[in-house]
Amino acid sequence: MPTLLIKNGRIIDPASEHDAIADVLIRDGIIVEVRPNLTAAGAEVFDATGLIVAPGFIDMHVHLREPGFEHAETIESGARAAAAGGFTSICPMPNTSPVNDNATVTRYIVDEARRRAVVNVFPIGAITKGSGGEDLAAIGSMRAAGAVAISDDGRPVMNARVMRRAMEYARSFGIPVINHCEDLHLSAGGDMHEGSTSVRLGLRGIPGCSEDVMVARDILLAEVTGARYHVAHISARHSVEMVAFAKARGLNVTAEATPHHLLLADADMQPYDSNYKMKPPLRGTDDVNAVLEGVVSGAIDAIATDHAPHPGSEKMQEFERCPFGIIGLETALGIALEQLVHPGRISLPKMIALFTVNPARILGIQRGTLAAGAAGDVTIFSATRSWTYDVSRSLSKSHNSPFSGKTFQGGPCATVVAGEIVWRMDQ
Repeated sequence: MPTLLIKNGRIIDPASEHDAIADVLIRDGIIVEVRPNLTAAGAEVFDATGLIVAPGFIDMHVHLREPGFEHAETIESGARAAAAGGFTSICPMPNTSPVNDNATVTRYIVDEARRRAVVNVFPIGAITKGSGGEDLAAIGSMRAAGAVAISDDGRPVMNARVMRRAMEYARSFGIPVINHCEDLHLSAGGDMHEGSTSVRLGLRGIPGCSEDVMVARDILLAEVTGARYHVAHISARHSVEMVAFAKARGLNVTAEATPHHLLLADADMQPYDSNYKMKPPLRGTDDVNAVLEGVVSGAIDAIATDHAPHPGSEKMQEFERCPFGIIGLETALGIALEQLVHPGRISLPKMIALFTVNPARILGIQRGTLAAGAAGDVTIFSATRSWTYDVSRSLSKSHNSPFSGKTFQGGPCATVVAGEIVWRMDQ
């Protein structure tokens, strides 16, 4: 492996509370030293003057579509898009075909990622067989094969008894349970958030309480079982309040928010534009403000993209017929800076923690720090560089994004995995 020396950047490592101008030396894929005025004979040198040098960003919620839906995304293409967004580690959800509900599929993802992905891939296994919500999947063997969590994301477990048993098993294996919180009976037939905008557009609504009741149920089950429980893509005010309440009671409950739920409300939708259709749906302004407040207060622990690629042949249909989801890996950092740091809601180190040490802690993976001896995964970015997102140039195989043409102040400059620069801004 090559030796890499990153010079003169502002090193921000929330895990060690390090924030100073310094250099980072990476040898054989491992961080050797972080301090000013480092030298290394024969090393590749990256001049990070004026840039932020952070631990490699982790996206704990993506959809890579492989195996089974390679026309939308592959492990290889999704990993390239992740690198272009500054992410060095990604965690694909199990809704593939076949579903990642056993060690064979888990090992396939791990092996394919090792061969073809430019970033680290940590699979998330299913809670139930086929994500059908009835019989528990092979949790122990998936864990042994490399799964870092379990989730039936997109097909939430409606049976409370099954979810309780899943939490008990997950606790015994030391992994978190991640739930897409949605009561499918309350949300049935809905296409967007239930509110004045859905009425005006004549579209069927998905009420915020469809998320709230599932969050409430799972928090109660987490208390009974002692499990590590994580709320995926939280979007509703009462859900954020319940997570804050659970934390205050000392429960091991965490939550993530997506960049699009930090930025957009239902009123921001372009009418009937399928690029604005996702689950959870874009909520009302009050909910968006609650999610922002949850990030500021610490109720929300991580930012995750819920990167959900769909090809144009599927996405560009009537709003009622097209699938839910948007891509988000390449725009996540720009949105986080715009909504959180530039307005002064949180500090730059706190934003970095949402992408690094916090998701690493939730998942129990050895990432998210620049300490000596850690993996040589680094995200280098500018907090001020002006750039415009062009979805036609996305490295994802799919282009379903509402942000094409949007200009951001700040974004990724280079992505380093195991001491190798796998993406840089001029590529």
